[in-house]
Amino acid sequence: MIDLETLPHLPGCYLFKDSQGTILYVGKAKDLKKRVSSYFRKRGHDPKTESLIQTVKDLDFIVTNTEVEALLLENTLIKKHWPRYNIALKDSKRYACIHLTDEPFPRIRISRTKSGPGTYYGPFVSAKERDYVFYAVRKTFELRTCKKLPKKACLRYHMGACSGPCIGRIAEVDYREKVMRAQWVLKGNIGQLLESMRGEMKEASSNQQFEKALELRDEISALEHLQEKQNVERQRKYDQDILNYLIEEGNVYLMLFKVYKGTLEGKEDFVFAFNENFLEEFIVQYYSETQPPKELIVPEALDESLVEYLSQIKGKNIKVTVPKLGEKKTLLDLALKNVEIGFFGNRKKVKALQEALKLPEVPNVIECFDISHLSGTSTVGSMVQFRGGRPDKSNYRRFKIKSVDGIDDFASMAEVVRRRYSRLKEEGQEFPDLIIIDGGEGQLSSAFQEIRKLRLKIPVVSIAKREEEIYVPESSRPLDIKRNERASLFVQEIRDEAHRFAITYNRLLRQKAMTT
Repeated sequence: MIDLETLPHLPGCYLFKDSQGTILYVGKAKDLKKRVSSYFRKRGHDPKTESLIQTVKDLDFIVTNTEVEALLLENTLIKKHWPRYNIALKDSKRYACIHLTDEPFPRIRISRTKSGPGTYYGPFVSAKERDYVFYAVRKTFELRTCKKLPKKACLRYHMGACSGPCIGRIAEVDYREKVMRAQWVLKGNIGQLLESMRGEMKEASSNQQFEKALELRDEISALEHLQEKQNVERQRKYDQDILNYLIEEGNVYLMLFKVYKGTLEGKEDFVFAFNENFLEEFIVQYYSETQPPKELIVPEALDESLVEYLSQIKGKNIKVTVPKLGEKKTLLDLALKNVEIGFFGNRKKVKALQEALKLPEVPNVIECFDISHLSGTSTVGSMVQFRGGRPDKSNYRRFKIKSVDGIDDFASMAEVVRRRYSRLKEEGQEFPDLIIIDGGEGQLSSAFQEIRKLRLKIPVVSIAKREEEIYVPESSRPLDIKRNERASLFVQEIRDEAHRFAITYNRLLRQKAMTT
């Protein structure tokens, strides 16, 4: 279920998903909360948007620092996931860059790909801004644009816009000097060029050449924008992972940004119990199954043996960076901002559930059970765990029903609850703060009896699908919680995830049975 109240008033990208977790649509927003809320509060949508809204069951988002970054990230995510509702954006284009080729007399051009040799600057979200920068640099340093050097001077040379390398009017070494200055400007070191252009603008204005002065003003504005750093899409020839975390109430909330050759492609988040070596343990476990990047950006130094371990996995040296200032520090802070918003924005719905159920403690760890079968065959049980308001998939469990034949959801529910908590009790492991049962009074009663037999004091509720009513044990009347309240929406979200997980396992067993 989608809880709009947890969305921040910040720029970023939102990802609409269906009940299976498939990404349906990727969008960008200057204000995430306002933009996403408009889908569900506005009426009279076009048929495609209305179909999207009816299909959406879940939402994810990534916060960025600026709307420009959100545009770039949106483009990257669409090209990665190809969502079915992003039809208009399904083309092969990317935001264009300025390209200086790798030739004896390099030429300057606009390119939408970064496949050829040379140096690329950008990308630029605004075509107008890009063109101003392109023309200003090209004109100032008299760089060639022709694909092949002609044997005679072209019109651009006669207009004073090209230095004429085709007819030998400039030596290669002098031309290279011009290219170096252009590169210096395109990298953002444009103070001297701006000073010169401002002088030109004043002179043109004094001479009442207002059209020229206006053109220079726009070019100066574009060059000033070129100095603004882009945090989401940057010029890199290697992969990076950015990792940051928060520790709260005995848990670690960790965010991992995946950057592929300078392009932020997505994020992964994790919640687990705190211990003194949690960062080392996480890195060892995660990168034992995932190829390490060329550079790992982290908030604290790692042990040399751990860096060596990562290097051995990759087969080459790994660079570990702990930035204090600059672009990488900004990225690290952005990851932390996503931790704060992504994880702790869920506190409100957890708190709302505590208040609605009148629980003495905040239900930080919630476990939910569901039963799935097809006409009494391939009966399975699922258990999903939510920690801090978010799914903790490392603690999901699935059960193949052993003691029940045919259709008996009550007995099946009793079996999975008994197996789950008798094992936790034997092993002395942590119990949840709240248990949710998918079903009505019968399923709830079966689960509650098993918990009582194990002498456990854990709050238990159930949710019935038809009216989304929430029941407590030994009561035939549902609680007075409306289905559109935040607490109910949170319970529905957890129930839906348990249902999805159960159906997935049921289908797997049926496929195996058919194959056999």
